[in-house]
Amino acid sequence: MKEEHTSSMEEENNTTEQNSEEIIDETNQQEDGVEQSDKTPEQQEIERLKQEAGDWQSRALRAQADLDNVRRRAKEEKEKDAKYRAQDLIESLLPVLDNFGRAIDAAPENEDSDSLLQGVNMVYSQLLEALQNEGLEVIKSEGEVFDPHQHQAVMQVEEEGFESNQIVEELQTGYKLKDKVIRPAMVKVNA
Repeated sequence: MKEEHTSSMEEENNTTEQNSEEIIDETNQQEDGVEQSDKTPEQQEIERLKQEAGDWQSRALRAQADLDNVRRRAKEEKEKDAKYRAQDLIESLLPVLDNFGRAIDAAPENEDSDSLLQGVNMVYSQLLEALQNEGLEVIKSEGEVFDPHQHQAVMQVEEEGFESNQIVEELQTGYKLKDKVIRPAMVKVNA
């Protein structure tokens, strides 16, 4: 009977040890679950607020970048406007400049018209100088290679002494305001 009692005690000890191990495993698993999903409301609120703060910081950085871009574009636009502010005035004065040039070219070569020609020449030079001070440039044409960005071909001829695509004659002067063509030169181009 003693043997039976010993074996039953051993069985009870084994069963108790197994049960203890199972309980410990279950407790560990429950604690892990608590750490992962069952945080206190304060901890959950802290995490939510941290996430929200991160979102607001991202928005603030994007807004700052947008503001910087708007400022940069506004500055560039203002500089561009200042650079070309005289364009309308210059464009309206170009026909006047052309007429002065035509008057000088058409004046007969005699003594009576010398003083008139000299006066018109002076006005033409002063007007041209004033416009050049604002950034007006005359586009060179005769003898140059045709450039569709600066010249407008109105005639094509075959002239000896000129290469193909070379400008033979300028029919109307072209002008640039700083680096922008405001009126292309009208030209005859060699074929």
